[in-house]
Amino acid sequence: MGPYQFAGGTAVVTGAASGIGEALAAQLAERGSHLVLVDRDEDRLGDVADRARAAHPALTVTTHVADLSDDEQTDALAATLAREHPETTLLVNNAGVALGGRFDQVTLEEFDWVMAVNFRAVVRLTHALLPALKAHPGAHLVNVSSVFGIFAPAGQAAYSASKFAVRGFSEAVRHELAEDQVGVTVVHPGGIKTRIAESARTGSGVSVEEYEAGRKQFAKLLRMPPEKAAAQIVEAIEKRRPRLLIGWSATVPDVLVRLAPGSYWKLIARRAAPAKPPAG
Repeated sequence: MGPYQFAGGTAVVTGAASGIGEALAAQLAERGSHLVLVDRDEDRLGDVADRARAAHPALTVTTHVADLSDDEQTDALAATLAREHPETTLLVNNAGVALGGRFDQVTLEEFDWVMAVNFRAVVRLTHALLPALKAHPGAHLVNVSSVFGIFAPAGQAAYSASKFAVRGFSEAVRHELAEDQVGVTVVHPGGIKTRIAESARTGSGVSVEEYEAGRKQFAKLLRMPPEKAAAQIVEAIEKRRPRLLIGWSATVPDVLVRLAPGSYWKLIARRAAPAKPPAG
């Protein structure tokens, strides 16, 4: 496939009200893409859309408010997107949530909340918009995993499970869509300054002391502006890269896991306390 053509295309972006999603919306609009923006935060989403409309009056900017942790809302959103936006040429599954705590410190309901947003919504929205993407040879799909989709730290069973699932799903779908001329990129961000860490939930069995220690540890890693991460994603889309690692906190663990797949955590644990909120 040749480079992805942004101008005149329509991009669906989830988690568009802040962080990487917000930055992606701005940068995709700058390249001439019409926008379909999704988030649960109606006020923030409206602000992002208004700025895009003001900066690019020739583009169409549509918003959809939905809580992706609710399967019924996600199914309704998926049906709406498929019906109202058959012109979609780019889908970016970016929305994500986090949960701090060891597996024995979280409830199954809390675990399922993470899986609903981070994985099931990705599957549902991709399935709904696949006919539109396949109808436009040269279309592209982006699924945002995480550095925790490369390695799995203590205290992140739910988050890592969801992000490893996104990784495997993306790789399989990439192979399936190659003959349809639809590209697929899986993204593994490292320490990006987004709201995911500050809005992360805490497992019911996690003490306040454990939670605060983990939050402070990961706050040190959150350095890269979301605009910089978004720029790398846009470049990866254009160049049809199958996999994108963002930041040293993703590239270093990737190498470490390759070198010591069964014992990497022993090396990491020497330098860091058990993980609570994710790095990206």
